[in-house]
Amino acid sequence: MEAIYRIIEEKIAQSGYTGVVDGQEIYDEICDEIEDKENGSYIFMSKKEDDIFFEYKIDVMDDEFNLSYIDINSPQGKFHIDFDAE
Repeated sequence: MEAIYRIIEEKIAQSGYTGVVDGQEIYDEICDEIEDKENGSYIFMSKKEDDIFFEYKIDVMDDEFNLSYIDINSPQGKFHIDFDAE
């Protein structure tokens, strides 16, 4: 799991976002949010601070999920992190 957390953190850093992020916290938040959801695509927002919020697009499947992207909206601008792009 540590590798997944690190990938989340690295991709966010590569986007140019300089705020503090915790891959495990993001992963756990997603898991909590999608618990008991039916299969399908979902977008949800998470307020991190007064002026920063994250938008997640997640595809929920039977036994797994796919984090498609995170958009970070902050005073420095909007940062798009595409996890489906190679």
